[in-house]
Amino acid sequence: MPNIDLATLIARIVVLLIAFTVHELAHAVTADYLGDPTPRRMGRITLNPLKHLDPFGTLMLIIAGFGWAKPVMVNPMNMRGNPRTSMAIVALAGPASNLIMAAVAAMFFRFGLVDLNAVASSGTLPSPAFLLIQFLFINLALAFFNMIPVPPLDGSKILFALLPAELVYRLRPLEQFGFMILFAVVFFVPQVLNVLVWQPVQAAARFLVG
Repeated sequence: MPNIDLATLIARIVVLLIAFTVHELAHAVTADYLGDPTPRRMGRITLNPLKHLDPFGTLMLIIAGFGWAKPVMVNPMNMRGNPRTSMAIVALAGPASNLIMAAVAAMFFRFGLVDLNAVASSGTLPSPAFLLIQFLFINLALAFFNMIPVPPLDGSKILFALLPAELVYRLRPLEQFGFMILFAVVFFVPQVLNVLVWQPVQAAARFLVG
């Protein structure tokens, strides 16, 4: 495990409890609104983090800076409208919630409510400024990471809604290899992650903070 000081560890745990929970809740609420009762039946329309966290995905976020929560099970055939379009809307709700949370955190810096120069962690507890900057960057990272168009990430569902139905049918078998593809990209071609996640995160953070 990388050398992470206690203040950073505490900050990341606090942030992920909120960010993951709201992300998955956004999926569940959107699916429920569109007519699918599956998330409600499975108890996913809740702010209880224990219903949403995936242990390994949470650990990866803490130590590696990227991770995932327990996916919300939905049935697109229960939703109103075109199933692929409805599924894309449900998928988009998660990253959108992270962008909104990041924007809220950035407001504290943009309007001078918190000093951006006071973000360094010190001692055993994170300062409010450090907690907010972690909240900002982790939410942005979750948003952009989940938009990568590789199953099971949200971006793949959005991509499938945009592609022709025949091509989607041909690509569906690749879903079973999604995690393998994702790990191969993360660990063997990190430049892709840099382009798709870290550079957009830095650009978005600069834009939001001002």
